[in-house]
Amino acid sequence: MLSFNALRLSAIFYMPLLLQAARRATVAAFSTSVLQSSTALRISTSPKNYYSLSQRSSKTTASSRVSYPSSPSSLAVSFVNPTIISNQTMNGFSTMTIDNENTSSDRAADVYPTEMTEAERYLFDLNGFLIVRNVLSPAEVASCHAAIDKHMNSAIPRSDPTLRNAIEGSPMYGTGPPRIDLGGIFEWGSEDSQVFKSILAHPRLLPLFHELLGKGYRLDHIPFVLMNNKGGEGFQLHGGTIDCTSGEYNSHLAYTCHIGNIRSNLLGCNVMLVDHNPGDGGFCVVPGSHKSNFKMPSGMVDGLSHSEYIIQPATKAGDVVLFSEGTVHGAMGWTSDTQRRCALYRFAPATMAYGRSYFQGDAGGDNTTRWPPKFYDDLNEAQRAVLEPPYANRLDRPNIRDDGTVEITQRSGRKKQHDKDVFKTKYF
Repeated sequence: MLSFNALRLSAIFYMPLLLQAARRATVAAFSTSVLQSSTALRISTSPKNYYSLSQRSSKTTASSRVSYPSSPSSLAVSFVNPTIISNQTMNGFSTMTIDNENTSSDRAADVYPTEMTEAERYLFDLNGFLIVRNVLSPAEVASCHAAIDKHMNSAIPRSDPTLRNAIEGSPMYGTGPPRIDLGGIFEWGSEDSQVFKSILAHPRLLPLFHELLGKGYRLDHIPFVLMNNKGGEGFQLHGGTIDCTSGEYNSHLAYTCHIGNIRSNLLGCNVMLVDHNPGDGGFCVVPGSHKSNFKMPSGMVDGLSHSEYIIQPATKAGDVVLFSEGTVHGAMGWTSDTQRRCALYRFAPATMAYGRSYFQGDAGGDNTTRWPPKFYDDLNEAQRAVLEPPYANRLDRPNIRDDGTVEITQRSGRKKQHDKDVFKTKYF
């Protein structure tokens, strides 16, 4: 017979194991019930409450199966319901895969992480870019296409030979049709611009922006949609922390990682609105080139040499590609019958500026800089914070918290008053 002390020691040893097993069983049962439920909780971006919860019916849930005719101005969209299979990799870069063939089960709750995962951090630091799957829902992708169709008459092809981004005969040149650029995506009104503006502080992207750019990150360039019809030109390789053609150090594009803290002085954000299958062309990248110390070998920027090191990642409509502008990148000629469409944004840390589009003079009447006025329509507090001009966080800058709310980081009132007394202005 076991002594009392022996029984007590056995209980101390085995009890945590029993509790852990019970916890795993509870979590598994809960996950199964969520996946089988006909409704799911979804985080929405309401202007009044950035992280508000609302119920979504399975009837409105759809996956990223999108079919398009070859016509550049009339797009038909069909949807099927997805089921999350597992967290695994696709082409070495994915964080989630979904089953687009299963129409009987709704998607699990869209619960967004508040931190960049270790896998995402590793892959971005290793490759200089990251594919974030399923950021936009199929309904949101369809809304973007409808808005683009409505404003297609404002699109401008890069027909002038001096605007071509690739040399004839190279893989980036395609068979000749120019790329088509469409601006104004933040100025189309509440309905047409809503999804495009959601990228500014999208809850799925927010922790990645914070990790790669820091708190107080800001929009740096005016976003736009770029399009290619079949055969359309791409863009020769460019960028790089070490410029890929001159070999000079590009401090304004620099990528650094110090004691586990990543910073990109300029971050590209490609929102994919159609599938980019292997061999279709479009965005391409030289993985790891953000850490290179030398310029590229002759011919590589045009894909005429060492092409095996130039990768065209496969992406689906609704995916987002985040890439350091310090990573050498470009675009292959477009080969698909589907018109290529993606929205390109660029973001910077709080104190950095590459572009100057935010500088519209004294448009606000209060000696402040401003983006075009319509940019500010229908924004919530977090989205508006991303439109701040470049200055340090300590100077009363609105910062987005991890939960999507906004706080003002500021110096003491006494110090600000002293600066005003000395410099005759609020800020030194």
